[in-house]
Amino acid sequence: MWATAPAPVRTPTLWAVLATGVLSMLLLDGGLAINLLLVAIPAALAAYFAGRDAGRRTRAWSVVWGVGGIGLLAVPALRDADWPSFLAVATAIGLGSLALNGGRTWPAVLLGPVGVVNSVVTGVAWGWRGLRERFGGARRGLGVGLRAFVVSAVLLLVFGALFAGADAAFADLLGELVPDTSVTGGPWRVVLLVSGLVVAVAVAHTAAAPVRLDRVVVRPGRPRNRVEWALPLIVLTVLFAAFNAVQLVVLLGGYDDVLKKTGQSYAEYARQGFWQLLFVTLLTLLVVVFALRWAPRDGAGDRTLVRAVLGTLCGLALVVVASAVRRMDMYVEAYGLTRLRISVLAGELWLGLVIVLIMAAGVWGARWLPRAVAASAAAGVLAFGLMSPDSLIAEKNVQRYEDTGKFDILYARDLSADAVPALDKLKEPMRSCVLRPIADELGQDDAPWYATSWGEARARDILRDHPPAESISESACNSLTEFPEYR
Repeated sequence: MWATAPAPVRTPTLWAVLATGVLSMLLLDGGLAINLLLVAIPAALAAYFAGRDAGRRTRAWSVVWGVGGIGLLAVPALRDADWPSFLAVATAIGLGSLALNGGRTWPAVLLGPVGVVNSVVTGVAWGWRGLRERFGGARRGLGVGLRAFVVSAVLLLVFGALFAGADAAFADLLGELVPDTSVTGGPWRVVLLVSGLVVAVAVAHTAAAPVRLDRVVVRPGRPRNRVEWALPLIVLTVLFAAFNAVQLVVLLGGYDDVLKKTGQSYAEYARQGFWQLLFVTLLTLLVVVFALRWAPRDGAGDRTLVRAVLGTLCGLALVVVASAVRRMDMYVEAYGLTRLRISVLAGELWLGLVIVLIMAAGVWGARWLPRAVAASAAAGVLAFGLMSPDSLIAEKNVQRYEDTGKFDILYARDLSADAVPALDKLKEPMRSCVLRPIADELGQDDAPWYATSWGEARARDILRDHPPAESISESACNSLTEFPEYR
């Protein structure tokens, strides 16, 4: 499983690693936005150069994983909210490990980051050894490079200072483009430099000597006879069919009769149903996994039985997914949209997609299934970040306020700057009461351009052109927060 020693480090890889470290030191101090994408690009180049020197071919799936990982890093550059950005960065790390290690099996997809973590130690030794081999016997060449670097830095410093003193506009431009390199932040910048170098050399080492997780063998379970395997699943399928039949009757006959018999309100019926149906979807996937492990495999008849039983169960599970989505829609109509609700709704929709992929694998074979599930997860995370969840939450709740007059100011105040365009549509005094805390937080944040997201910049423009009304007191806003409708 573990690869042999990688090829020696070449000059392009070293330069890419150095660029990653320097950009990490200069750009990652003020937060995460487009700077994370700028740092990732030379790290990806280091991996490409190291893999090429090791004789690895660039495969189509490696390109898909690499481009997908880089694309996910665009989410922090576009959105101010931390939670979708964190999810996008974590998923980008997973896709990066797939691009470096490759793999098409479940162990390779699930355990890919193991190779990168292992390279954090071995990669540093590999990079240092390659650096000594490159320059150990050529101190003159190393000295030439250092002198050229120092002379270039001095020329930029001297002439840059003169030009800045000669023109105020050019001085402002330099102030925006050049990162702050104060002495007080020196130790932290050294940490960022070292971290960038270590991560980049670990990525390059993984590309040069990937872990062959495809060679991990997962033995299939002992096959059961038809009765022992099929009877529990058929009973479960009948239960699913009965539940879905009731849901169809309720859908056609309306909810009034059901609510009258159960004594529940419309909102209680919606809230009670969704979470149970979400757990049903998760448990169904587990049942399918274990059923496939112990499925009978004696001949064509067994394969037909497995496809028929599990295909029917998966089809009925999709109806449960649709019912859960409908329950969440009712839930949002009654209580409004929140971050938790939109997250679990997105997760339920993805689980439904996984069920569809499993059904397709039953027809066309499962060799492609692990990579398809991973790609669908990454695409879902990317779409989730690009659609701006906080903005969608604000838009939905503003529309609900216009329809019903119900609005939770306390929750809206906790949203990120991504929600400002939607919250700006509120009427006074509601608008100023909601936007004032967000405006105060943006006023205290003086992050440089490379650490400022597009959502934050857009919110600043809106609040600058139409700031919250100072005439509306905080006590007037507090009177509007006494009866939050949802939380």
